[in-house]
Amino acid sequence: MIYARIAGTGSCLPGAPVSNDDLVARGIDTSDEWIVGRTGIRARHLAPPDMSSSDLARVASLRALEAAGVEAGDIDLIIVATSTPDCIFPSTATLLQSKLGIRSGCAAFDLQAVCSGFVYALTTAEKFIHSGSHRRALVVGAEVFSRILDWSDRGTCVLFGDGAGAVVLEASEEPGILASALHADGSHHPILCVPGGVSAGQIMGDPFLRMDGQAVFKFAVRVLGDVAAEVLAAADFDLSGLDWLIPHQANIRILQATAKKLGLPPEKLIVTVDRHGNTSAASVPLALDHGIRTGAIQRGQHLMLQGVGGGFTWGAVLLRY
Repeated sequence: MIYARIAGTGSCLPGAPVSNDDLVARGIDTSDEWIVGRTGIRARHLAPPDMSSSDLARVASLRALEAAGVEAGDIDLIIVATSTPDCIFPSTATLLQSKLGIRSGCAAFDLQAVCSGFVYALTTAEKFIHSGSHRRALVVGAEVFSRILDWSDRGTCVLFGDGAGAVVLEASEEPGILASALHADGSHHPILCVPGGVSAGQIMGDPFLRMDGQAVFKFAVRVLGDVAAEVLAAADFDLSGLDWLIPHQANIRILQATAKKLGLPPEKLIVTVDRHGNTSAASVPLALDHGIRTGAIQRGQHLMLQGVGGGFTWGAVLLRY
């Protein structure tokens, strides 16, 4: 039996943190008290105009490769989860492949599941490895969400940031990923979307992110609780054995409500949303890398990664690190 385990992680947050007070100074009608009280976010990182998702992905990937003790040429699969690709095509994954100097012709493609993107990508990579067709995958979540924000809408622009997180997932004789589940329900797309697009050289419709915050909150807490129970049951794993819950870092209240619904103590939550806001597909790998590099997450511990985002999409992965 071929299993898949995480061999190394890395992350990238561009530039200096931008505090809530910095946003106020830029003329946004809000306050630190308002943002922290409703979301738990204290800062976010914003990429400069000349920095793309693939640039952030490159830095995170190099750090993950170093942590795994492997070279870029050892990778035979690249999956980049992103809703903010460098361009319509080619894929951000192929641009990342080029920037890493990988000339082996390995498969590389993007995956679009918004804030669930990394969980979708990790699950997909595990299937490739489990099949025996690939041995070592680079799985990345990378976003420049600041490019799709309406900075006059204080209800959304204060929530998001830019960043990238990456893992090296490799074949193993010992179980790493124990179970996973992915879901989607497109009927809920109006509550979180970017409804516009590009056609004939013109922007068609609204090119900015739009969200019904209350509807998203209720939906997220419900499905994150449900998918956690589903994955635990699939692995025949008791919640008491879970060391860390690493949900999509969107809003501290969603994280806390999910843990409470599961009956999980808050000290088992990895929380980084205060540091970088909602970074969509990058948020789970950023939180994972932070937990590992601070020493909170140790080898042999059991983790659950969760994502929920526009689409609507959601999923979870239970793994032994």
